[in-house]
Amino acid sequence: MDTRLDGDMSNCSIARTLEVVGEKWTILILREVWYGSSRFSDFERVLGCPCNLLAARLKMLVEEGILATETYREPGSRSRPKYVITPKGVDLVPAVMGLLQWGDRYRADPEGPAVLTRHRGCGAHVDAQIRCERGHAVQAEGIESVPGPAFRMKAAE
Repeated sequence: MDTRLDGDMSNCSIARTLEVVGEKWTILILREVWYGSSRFSDFERVLGCPCNLLAARLKMLVEEGILATETYREPGSRSRPKYVITPKGVDLVPAVMGLLQWGDRYRADPEGPAVLTRHRGCGAHVDAQIRCERGHAVQAEGIESVPGPAFRMKAAE
């Protein structure tokens, strides 16, 4: 019997992660940061996201430590924040790259992907891969999920 079926899944890291980044605008903001955008006006123009929603998502990403703000000032203008990726945000790159890769395979325009990802060092295509800590490439069917240190059983009813 699969003990996970009797487990208390309220302690799921995937569910808690989705509470932070599981919303369309949040992922698209992160995409734009990786593409080089850093200013509220850039996000607003590129994404077409309503201002109040964009402000709330940026605030949440800063509060979660995924983005940080730095002040910039253009000549003749007041100081404003720009948004920069933090190490915690960089750790989300494989997840977003996985979404991009899946989208390129199953949801791309008939002409092909809108953006190609390449290694700056050599120009080769970049893709998301799963590897074990010993460096072996692992396919989905080779992944085993077992109870971890925070696994809890459901309370008796």
